[in-house]
Amino acid sequence: MSEGPPGTSARHDRLLEDLADNLTPVRRLRTPWLRGLSWFVGAVALGLALMPLADVEGLRIRMALPDLRYAALGALLTALTAAIATFQTSVPGRSASWALLPLAPTALWVGASGLGCLRNWVAPGTNLADGGETGGCLVFLLAFSVPLSLALVLMLRRACPLRPNLTAALGGLAAAAGAAALLVPFHPHDATVTDLAAHLVVVAGIIAANGLAGGRLLAGEAGRG
Repeated sequence: MSEGPPGTSARHDRLLEDLADNLTPVRRLRTPWLRGLSWFVGAVALGLALMPLADVEGLRIRMALPDLRYAALGALLTALTAAIATFQTSVPGRSASWALLPLAPTALWVGASGLGCLRNWVAPGTNLADGGETGGCLVFLLAFSVPLSLALVLMLRRACPLRPNLTAALGGLAAAAGAAALLVPFHPHDATVTDLAAHLVVVAGIIAANGLAGGRLLAGEAGRG
């Protein structure tokens, strides 16, 4: 086998030495599990900071009903698992099947929320939502999903996802579920079909917006990396 023209090996050695001299240390990213958990802890800390403003007695009454209690639990678990899936899919070579991780918690969240609409009585101590209250809930979801989404994007800025739209959409699901969980202490009325439908439309919009805008941003970061 030919080893190339004379002096090729020496030039290659000099090139490798030059590259090595210009290398800068790269801080290793924490595992996707830890990054997802860190984001979730931050979201929980935000919720705890808001608790003094919440109707604690009303929250206690609502959480006494199984469907409302399990819907809140489903939203929390969806936020956690979707965040972990977001960081898992941001690692090149990781399987896209990580996107299935939040599937069961999401089913619990949506399913338990829907059960509230099938009850033929209003939860004791609560009322049915009017248009203004539903609008306020939607504003709350949008307002808190934005910082939660931005936090995820900032934490992903050194990532290199091969499927940026999928990663960003999972981040949108995590942010939407996190915002829904934060809404629970401030949601003074019982579930209705209209209320649930409005929430689902907003959640779907948050996921879609993250998938499109966040996907472009992450694709650009990967290209620059």
